[in-house]
Amino acid sequence: MILPISRGSAFALLLVVLSCLSPALAAAPRYVTAEVDGKDVRVRDDRKPALYTANFGDCMGSSSINVTRFDAAYYKDNMTILFHLGGETALRNEAIMMYIGVYAYGESRFDLTFNPCSANIRSACPVKAGVPIEANGVIPISQADIAGIPSIAMAIPDFEGEAILRIFSNTTQSEIGCFSALVTNGNSFSQTEAVSSVLGIFTFVAVISSFATAIYGDSIPVMRKHYAHSLSVLVVFAVWHHIFFSGALSMNWPSVLVAFWSNYAWAGGMIYSEGMQNTINNFIGSNKGNTSAVGAAGTGVQNPDLGGGYDIHQIYKRDRFPTALNVPGLMRRSKFNRVARHVEESLAKRELVDASNGFSYYGNPVKPGLPLPGNYSGFAGALAPQDIPASNAFMTGFLWFLVLITVVAFLVVAFKFVLEGLSKTKLIKSNRLSFFRAHYLGYTALAVLRTLFIGFFMMMFLTLFQFSYLASPGPVAVACIVFLIMLFGLGGLAGYACFYRIKFGKYISEPDRLNVEKRKVLRVIPWYGFTRASEGVRSQDKAYAGSLPWWKISPASEEAKSIHDDDDFTKKFGWLASRFRKTRWWFFAVWMVYEFVRACFLAGASGRPMVQVFGLLVVEFIAFVGIIIMRPFEGQRLNILVVYLLGFSKVATVALSAAFDVGFNLARIPATVIGIVIIVIQGLLTIIVLVSILVGAVSSYMSVMRNREEFHPKRWAPIREKYFNHMDQKKKDVPPPPAPPPEPMPERPKGPYFSVNSIRRMAKIEDEDAEFQGEVRGDPSASHLSLAASHADGVGARPAQRARAGSVLSQMSYSALPYGARVHRASWSTHDFSEHNTPARRRAISNAQYLPEGSRSASRNLSALNPGFIGSSESISREPTPLTTRSATSVVFSTPNGEGPSTTPITRPKSRPSRKPTMTSSPQPQGLNNENEVPSPPQTANAKQNTTLGTAA
Repeated sequence: MILPISRGSAFALLLVVLSCLSPALAAAPRYVTAEVDGKDVRVRDDRKPALYTANFGDCMGSSSINVTRFDAAYYKDNMTILFHLGGETALRNEAIMMYIGVYAYGESRFDLTFNPCSANIRSACPVKAGVPIEANGVIPISQADIAGIPSIAMAIPDFEGEAILRIFSNTTQSEIGCFSALVTNGNSFSQTEAVSSVLGIFTFVAVISSFATAIYGDSIPVMRKHYAHSLSVLVVFAVWHHIFFSGALSMNWPSVLVAFWSNYAWAGGMIYSEGMQNTINNFIGSNKGNTSAVGAAGTGVQNPDLGGGYDIHQIYKRDRFPTALNVPGLMRRSKFNRVARHVEESLAKRELVDASNGFSYYGNPVKPGLPLPGNYSGFAGALAPQDIPASNAFMTGFLWFLVLITVVAFLVVAFKFVLEGLSKTKLIKSNRLSFFRAHYLGYTALAVLRTLFIGFFMMMFLTLFQFSYLASPGPVAVACIVFLIMLFGLGGLAGYACFYRIKFGKYISEPDRLNVEKRKVLRVIPWYGFTRASEGVRSQDKAYAGSLPWWKISPASEEAKSIHDDDDFTKKFGWLASRFRKTRWWFFAVWMVYEFVRACFLAGASGRPMVQVFGLLVVEFIAFVGIIIMRPFEGQRLNILVVYLLGFSKVATVALSAAFDVGFNLARIPATVIGIVIIVIQGLLTIIVLVSILVGAVSSYMSVMRNREEFHPKRWAPIREKYFNHMDQKKKDVPPPPAPPPEPMPERPKGPYFSVNSIRRMAKIEDEDAEFQGEVRGDPSASHLSLAASHADGVGARPAQRARAGSVLSQMSYSALPYGARVHRASWSTHDFSEHNTPARRRAISNAQYLPEGSRSASRNLSALNPGFIGSSESISREPTPLTTRSATSVVFSTPNGEGPSTTPITRPKSRPSRKPTMTSSPQPQGLNNENEVPSPPQTANAKQNTTLGTAA
């Protein structure tokens, strides 16, 4: 069944369908042609440009034209610049000229002068009152036009650039409008949503860890001990405040530093809220102060030197056009400005688009009281990323500080009631945290006082800055009240704490003197040191320049109770002194004085940059050295953070910041490099603080679980024991016991420290050599004569101790052994030579004079010896040789028949080379019957045969 449809119904249905499709068609992205990697591709028209302008502000103060929109973007892929300008004027009819300059790191990179009439900007040709100025265009450019812009500018974080639009009247040839916009690439160190959130979470963890150790337990000294070793929230905020309020120096900061510091603005109370800022603006009024007083170029004031200024001769070319010409096509007809003519022709060819279809990456006009975009001088420039005017800084910080105090008090009270509710419902034991539940009001008051102590520096700086920056009566009155409360109220409590301890803690004050000692640093630099006269007598080896009057406060007796064991003092003033060593419990007063002096230099001297930066440098250096000497905190992590890392970061930051003074005129690129160095220093400090917060959370967990018999995880149990022992040692505030000295090395004896008891010869390789063994076995003794083995041969019996004549016996040696040596067997020991120690042993000839007369050779009688050598035909009786002049020596021999001794002169034989007789067979060793038996010489086969024959005969 087909229902009839009238024409009116069909038309209405078509309108409904078109109305539904029109939003979808309007939302469909548009594409343009671009060159990517050398290829023409279609890209989205709303893509992110390489460089684009952000917020902009009035740089003239009394501009005749009010610009409401100033957008420009550079697309690297298709080499185009998108331009969008919107505004209005009260001029009735005025022909204008426009100048656009792009600056990067303080240097001009691109500029363009054009006539809006030639560029098809009809709403500005001429400008008229009541006619909105609206101009859109795409400017094609070449590589030569952007040769001055480095490629790194497209990716470097916080690209420091600005675009300046100047409008001139052709009638008067003078500037009637000036607007400056920030140029950025979208990359920045400012990541407030992510970084600030992470820092806030870690800070909250530090607050919970510290609060848990303060409320757990029932013994005040034990609670104080564990609280002193948890991470201090004061130290955490001291680091955050140091980083953010470094921007309070009246220096010309690089953009990278300001962007980095914006991540810490929340810790300084600089949190932007639209409603709060509107309320503060109504309270302050229209007087926003002068940002130039702190070095920043303000919005809505005259800035003639912005961007290096301008030259009116270059704008109107007076050398060619000496008179002012109110001609719309002036620049197009000038053949000397081809770039401007090309731009104007390109703009004229582009069809204007509606304002609603304009550029999506654009900025907004900055609010009154803020510095010009791209200018980051002084504390006003550091506040610019938060859109908080310097005139609103004190009220903003003060209101958020009140909110913080209220939240802290509420959370402490709320936690108490939560514990009571859990106890009533039996979810926790009834005695859990009983001490805190019984004293929750005291804890609430101490938590508020501790919060005031943490925010002391911040509020001192903001109140003093309000005094020096703006003289508006309302904010100044509030600042006075806050200043008095913080300085005299909180400072009075700190002074009363010191008085209370000295008065009721049995302390006495005695006069003392400081000895000024002359020293040298690095053995070259003269220096002075201070020592108390009460610590000891002056040393004679040191040089002193004099002494100064001083005093000493000490306990009246050694039995006086320690400050950390005084429960009454800890209950009243533990929020001031509990974290410090018992000998440095007064350091909180020194800390307050130090923070107040810092605030005075940062805020009070903001109008004198050089005094501010170098005065603060001296303060930070003195504080750094003094805190290193004192090491005030009981916890080791706090000393590392405050004494070394935080102090070094403060000194390094102030010293490097001195280079940013406008008087030094430092180029922006080196300034950016120095800024990155400061970011590295402060970034490392931030990382260390975050790690310390995590470690502090673990140590606080151990402290809270100290009464549990079972601790999880169990592998942490040894660490917990070491941590508790460390706390006990640090509580004593005495140096750790020295390590036990190493055992002394045994002294080396001066004389010999060994003795030889026995010697034994071991077998050697040559013992296996047959030839060597044969020579050993066959070589006769060089100190004995070879006699007949038996008495049957007529050889007389050998006496017990034989005397010998050296001159004869030395000629009868068959071996190369030295005179008097004996051949021994291959393996021997010292036991084989025991006979040398017997009285009957033969002595050497040289010792014969010490022997009895009867044992000498000259007094002994031997049996006659046959001059024929045994087993040989050669006779040993030789004739004197004519070559010798020495007389013959008589030798006593035994007669063959044994009748008696006879003396036969024997001439010393002539020296001749020893000839080894031919051996037909190897000599055989002969055994010895006793140690006094003389071995017989080895015999060859022929000698044996002759001996046998002689015997037979």
